[in-house]
Amino acid sequence: MVNPTRMELTRQKKKLVSATRGHKLLKDKRDELVRQFMELVQENMQLRLKVEEGLKAANMEFALARAGMSSEVLNTALMANNKSLEIMVETKNVMSVEIPQFSTKEDVKGNDIYSYGYAFTTGDLDEAVYSLSAVFEDMIRLAEIEKSCQLMAAEIEKTRRRVNALEHVIIPEAQENIKYITMKLDENERSTQIRLMKVKNMVAEKAISERRDAS
Repeated sequence: MVNPTRMELTRQKKKLVSATRGHKLLKDKRDELVRQFMELVQENMQLRLKVEEGLKAANMEFALARAGMSSEVLNTALMANNKSLEIMVETKNVMSVEIPQFSTKEDVKGNDIYSYGYAFTTGDLDEAVYSLSAVFEDMIRLAEIEKSCQLMAAEIEKTRRRVNALEHVIIPEAQENIKYITMKLDENERSTQIRLMKVKNMVAEKAISERRDAS
């Protein structure tokens, strides 16, 4: 139990003001995080469907290419490379959460996504390579969104726990302490007034008694 003094009462009142202000700020932060999180979740669902469809189409076209080509020719075509890719990672601060931002830098020799010759390959292989190339940027964005969702979900949970601690523990505790200290201070003040009144009455009675004796 806290010490029922005026200094402690002042400290508890300041604590209550600070906790109430912090509670509002954290609630606002939590609500904004949830809003942005839900937007990312919706984009994630749409993008995942698009990526899965693209990969499904590419896999089907690769299966057709494998059926129409020898394994040696297919492996040789896929091992050829005329492209280099660099993935750069930066971060963006969103409500105190550092979420990733991916960007790519490609170097394609001859501006051609096909790194093999066309003499011994099939059109199905071309279609498969094109499908993968078309969905690649979406895959990068999907990875960015999913990582952002993980980080934001963790921050939302941490903020929620802080809000609950303030709302159900710290603020009620400060309010209860203020009530207790105020009650004790009022009791002490009443006791002091009663004692002062008794002393005053005793002094008055003594003065009356002395005047009687003197007369």
